Amino acid sequence: MENKTVFLNGQYLPLNEAKVSVLDRGFLFGDGVYEVIPSYSGRLFHFQEHLERLENSLAAIRLANPHTREQWLDILSPLLDVNLDQYIYLQITRGVAPKRDHAFPEDTSATVFAMCPVIVPFAGLNDGIKAVSMDDARWKFCNVKAITLLGNILHRQEAIDQDCAEALLVKDGYVIEGAASNVFAVIDGVLCTPPKGNDILPGITRDVILEIARKNNIPCSEEKIPFAALQTASEIWVTSSTREIIPVVELDSKQVSDGKPGPAWHAMNLLFQAYKKSLS
Repeated sequence: MENKTVFLNGQYLPLNEAKVSVLDRGFLFGDGVYEVIPSYSGRLFHFQEHLERLENSLAAIRLANPHTREQWLDILSPLLDVNLDQYIYLQITRGVAPKRDHAFPEDTSATVFAMCPVIVPFAGLNDGIKAVSMDDARWKFCNVKAITLLGNILHRQEAIDQDCAEALLVKDGYVIEGAASNVFAVIDGVLCTPPKGNDILPGITRDVILEIARKNNIPCSEEKIPFAALQTASEIWVTSSTREIIPVVELDSKQVSDGKPGPAWHAMNLLFQAYKKSLS
């Protein structure tokens, strides 16, 4: 059974009892960051890397980290169930200020919230998904895992409205990432993904895939992907912490290759699942 206990500002309590002030800057301004950490059979996946990304996001918005890595592990561990695959959703905001003011308040305590839902396997994994491309209309700090996700939400909903599962975002003629994912493409036999920078979220799953590829002598590259090259790729994938590696079989109403998950995806998915088991 899924754990309905959450952590809020030093307390473990039932989800339906967790309350946050309407004056919280996360509610009023979206002034905060979040992190998503998968847990397989009670073991947090690449915990240190996720905490490093959290630290980078906090530093980017000039919000002090309220806990050390050891303290975070102590806080999050009671939410885990060794019999389930779950994910930690951790959110930190600048807290409750006495008045609504855009400037940072003084002497406020951060609001810290964490919950641990069950990972629901993605239903379309073996068949692949449809995606649609669109111009990236978000802000310029996409490397910060900020809770201000309205731009991503609007892009994803536009894709849903077109009967697609994801939006692939294009900026200055290059593919950047998905609305809620990183992007990979197999182009001329090489597994390619855009390089890290302010344009993309530095995905942990993205990094693991590159590590697996290099260890298994799979040609790979971190380089800008022109949208024209994506349109002729033999395979396209989108990746995230909770969905892992999802093949895109149709882009902008056109089949990707033969319209089925490709051999590179099948090989990488097997390697990724084996890697997860090796950590248990």
